[in-house]
Amino acid sequence: MRLFFALWPPESVAETLAAEAHALAHRFGGKATRRETIHLTLAFLGEVDDARLPQVIEAARGVRARPFELRIDRLGYWRHNRLIWAGCSAEAPPLRELADALRERLRAAGTPGDEAQGFVPHLTLVRNARVAAPAELPALAPLVWRCEGFVLVRSRRTEAGSGYLAVAEFPRGDG
Repeated sequence: MRLFFALWPPESVAETLAAEAHALAHRFGGKATRRETIHLTLAFLGEVDDARLPQVIEAARGVRARPFELRIDRLGYWRHNRLIWAGCSAEAPPLRELADALRERLRAAGTPGDEAQGFVPHLTLVRNARVAAPAELPALAPLVWRCEGFVLVRSRRTEAGSGYLAVAEFPRGDG
């Protein structure tokens, strides 16, 4: 099964980002991300044997982090894969700490995931867009949400695109 860990925005943030994605796709072409699939990936595991699922869940249960506020306030564009994304203009140390702790626990459990790519926090808004220069992107009004947990998600291909199913949830305590 294809797995990843993610932060899922609250409905109000997802709605705003979905509207932004549709406006951007209208302006720059490409395909807007569906509201129900907007997320911030903490660690992408890729294909994982079903038998390893309990180990993956147990590794994530050992992650300790405090709840934190995440401020999404900028748009970016990656020309190499024609992707418009939303992210943070300033480093978010608690987010980095959460992602690093999760990746360390997964590595210790023998499930390293996508470490070679590094962690670049973003929420994909539009795929296959054509932006001549990032300066063309409009400003993004800041969106803030309190991150109190993360999820393990199974990804499946569907006719509409990727379909996601939460396999496990990991609430944050006072870590």
